[in-house]
Amino acid sequence: MKTAISFKTINKLAVPATVAGIAEPILSITDTAIVGNIPVDGLESLAAAGIVGSFLSMLIWVLGQTRSAISALIAQYLGAGRLEEVKTLPAQAIYLNIALSILILLSTIFLVDDIFRLMNASGKILQYCISYYSIRVWGFPLTLFVFAVIGIFTGLQNTFWPMLIAITGAVLNIVLDFILVFGIDGILEPLYLEGAAWASLIAQSIMALMAFILLITKTDIRLKLQLPIHQELGRLIGMSLNLFVRAIALNVALILAVREAANLGDRYIGAHTIAINLWLFSAFFIDGYAAAGNIMGGRLLGARDFHGLWRLTKRITQYGLVVSLILVLIGFLFYKPLGDIFSNDEIVLETFYSIFFILIIGLPINSMAFVLDGLFKGLGEMKYLRNILLSATFLGFVPMLYLSKYLGWGLYGIWIALTFWMVIRSGALVIKFWQKFRPLTQNN
Repeated sequence: MKTAISFKTINKLAVPATVAGIAEPILSITDTAIVGNIPVDGLESLAAAGIVGSFLSMLIWVLGQTRSAISALIAQYLGAGRLEEVKTLPAQAIYLNIALSILILLSTIFLVDDIFRLMNASGKILQYCISYYSIRVWGFPLTLFVFAVIGIFTGLQNTFWPMLIAITGAVLNIVLDFILVFGIDGILEPLYLEGAAWASLIAQSIMALMAFILLITKTDIRLKLQLPIHQELGRLIGMSLNLFVRAIALNVALILAVREAANLGDRYIGAHTIAINLWLFSAFFIDGYAAAGNIMGGRLLGARDFHGLWRLTKRITQYGLVVSLILVLIGFLFYKPLGDIFSNDEIVLETFYSIFFILIIGLPINSMAFVLDGLFKGLGEMKYLRNILLSATFLGFVPMLYLSKYLGWGLYGIWIALTFWMVIRSGALVIKFWQKFRPLTQNN
């Protein structure tokens, strides 16, 4: 069956993916606000939640890369009309992920004190880290299971059920946060930070149950482990490892930017924090078309429909650019109100306003990079994505960052380096796609 490349088809995938993507940062912002307002040791609780959250995010990112790999492989087999041949792969990938997550979970429980001391936690903050982690960590295998199921659904060209899972988890987590953290007068005593941990664990459990039920009832894929090992499992692991290395390079750039902003002083790190949050939030609006490219691109490649792939690429990049231009317009129209949302410190806001225009101007460049990044994941080009991030970070961003520091450009230099980083990423992906896939349309 030929894949339709139309506004309706693309947005049927992109819009739910965008909604699901936005649910996560909204949850994080709300979660942080609730923990930060705990009446007893609120500052220590917020610090502990931040430290534990960072550590768990790192662990999830290590093993969560299989989501994109599963999605790409299933989409390619679906496009080739050979879905039956890959039905045993998801279960093997999920069991491998869960086994590794349980192994990591059990090993960290005995080292939890040392782990958080290495992250500079001490005293009351360390105590809160240990109590918070001892509850939250049990949600780690559940999250990886949900990630894998979402990868299966997206590979099958469905972003509606992943959106429903994400929204349910986010809403439930926020509601439970209010109930368990602050308690209910006369019914439930406040659990404070531990309440936030239980809220997350319960929400993760419900999401995992939803994912399991939807997978069983809405697809033909089963979770019964069958041998022999699928021939594509090695390829899937290789894709995941390439994406993991890529993620390290990406985080190096973001962490170095934060570090250099912090070295400039409090007003600069405050301004940079506002800017990077808006930068990341804008990415989720564009990322819906990246998801559509990922899903449909893999299917078109599997069907060897290179003309369709070329049309899809033009459409999703155009739609992504339109979204980015709308965000540019919003950025300039609400230049000052956007900053006021995050801070009331005049010095921090003044510093933020001085560099915000760089972020806004760079949004169309970001759009090209994000959309093509998603497309290349669907095409299984994880090795190339890894190499591009390594090159853009260590041969582009880092030299530009320290050159700007030497020249005394301050926060301007950091954001110029980030923009240069995105120019390299988007340019390399455009060139690669043109060189590799354009000739295939002529031979198709």
